[in-house]
Amino acid sequence: MSTPSTPVTTSTTSPADTPDTPDTPGTRSAPQQQQKRKRQRRRRRRTAERRPRFAIAVTAVFFALLYLPVAVVVLFSFNSQKSLTVFEDFSFRWYTTFLQDDVILDSLGMSLRVSLVAMAGSLVLGVALALGLVRSRSRLGSFAGLVMLVPLITPEIVTGVAAMLLFKGLGITLSTTTVMLAEITFSISYVTVILRSRIAALNPEVEEAAMDLGATRRQALRLVTLPALLPSILASAVLIFALVFDDFVLAYFTTGVDPQPLSVRIYSAIRFGVQPTINAVGTLMLAGSVGLIVLALAIPRLFGRRGGLDLLSGK
Repeated sequence: MSTPSTPVTTSTTSPADTPDTPDTPGTRSAPQQQQKRKRQRRRRRRTAERRPRFAIAVTAVFFALLYLPVAVVVLFSFNSQKSLTVFEDFSFRWYTTFLQDDVILDSLGMSLRVSLVAMAGSLVLGVALALGLVRSRSRLGSFAGLVMLVPLITPEIVTGVAAMLLFKGLGITLSTTTVMLAEITFSISYVTVILRSRIAALNPEVEEAAMDLGATRRQALRLVTLPALLPSILASAVLIFALVFDDFVLAYFTTGVDPQPLSVRIYSAIRFGVQPTINAVGTLMLAGSVGLIVLALAIPRLFGRRGGLDLLSGK
């Protein structure tokens, strides 16, 4: 005798019927995690954009120590009195005195002549040397390129003493000519370094195309290569003029008795006491140097090139 089976009933509960379980402290929903990541990214961005106050302070102190003495010289060049510590009234008295001093004017003329000759000589030799170093494929060319960097890293006082000993060893009397020769020799490295990268960036196919059209190698150099290098050549010329005009160490060791370059004449005058006229001369030299440097940086822009600061790389 069989017993009747009792039916088994299973109760199904829908998700809506299940009670909500609260989030545990260790778990977060997806929207909360995204908001947290956004806040972290904003915090990191604000930290990255925050100005480095210490670096700004160091930079300000550096420029103050560098340019504050120059500003004092410029200010007291317009002082109406002879005092170098108390500024009384604004005047051009010391500029007038400078223009009436024949000795300083002779030194100024010598510095201008030396700068022009050194600029022309270093450009001719520097352009030729840069072309030779770039076009040379031998190991000797690579070695010569390294040797050209030596004057740039050698202390200038060593170069000045070596030039003086060379001239005296050859029996050459120190004069304006010796200053010009020393400045030309020292400036060739700057012109070569500036022009080497520019020459290396030129497309050799342009020069080869000119020769395919019937031009000789010299004509291709004169009609194609040199016009392409003209902005860098002019910028180098202005830079060399400014460097030679302000140079003191090399001029001091290679100059004669009279006339002396302006930088050496100023040093000789300062040894017997600083005169207000020196402030006027220094201000004029500073203005001329700044003008030449600005012109050297602006020349590439005049020829349609970006960024005059690319001067040293020759771009």
